[in-house]
Amino acid sequence: MVKKRKRDESIPQLAYRNLIFVELTGQKYYTPTSYSGSPAPYPAAYMTLEELVPILQLAIGPVILISGVGLILLSMTNRLGRVVDRARQLTPLLETTASETKQRILEQIRILSRRARLVRTGIALGVFSVLLTAVMIIGLFVGALFKLPIAILIIAIFTLCLLSLIACLVCFLLDVNLSLHALWLEVPEEGRQTGQS
Repeated sequence: MVKKRKRDESIPQLAYRNLIFVELTGQKYYTPTSYSGSPAPYPAAYMTLEELVPILQLAIGPVILISGVGLILLSMTNRLGRVVDRARQLTPLLETTASETKQRILEQIRILSRRARLVRTGIALGVFSVLLTAVMIIGLFVGALFKLPIAILIIAIFTLCLLSLIACLVCFLLDVNLSLHALWLEVPEEGRQTGQS
């Protein structure tokens, strides 16, 4: 049921002439009208700057998550570069070393290959998390601006974003573990005991 009312002065910062009382999802909701008396197509059409600023503050909150994941991606990218450089250093040694040393170098190259795949997977998961965060920011902004009931969608995107971040961190820890395993192949037994004590 639609009922025209005069402007309510108790509601500040609303630049419209009339108010229409509308029942939406069981809640009372006021929406602006155009000068012809018909409902305005978008509530944002009559929104002032003071009303827009809180919406922007709500939408840009997840940007902190993007900056944090960006630092993780920077670290993992550096680790991937070190893995590639180390593999390039060890590969030429396979043709010039004895069989015993050659076997150890092959084991290190296998570990480097596993590390490269782990880091690549972690980078992909981190990038996916950042993309989901960007989509969530757009959803928060559009939902708050146009009063859209998308809370379930935002929760789902945020959950996927955090799951991707957790998987990225797991790959990071596994890569650190493999790098230590490769180190123990080069360090003699006496050095391992000294380092662990």
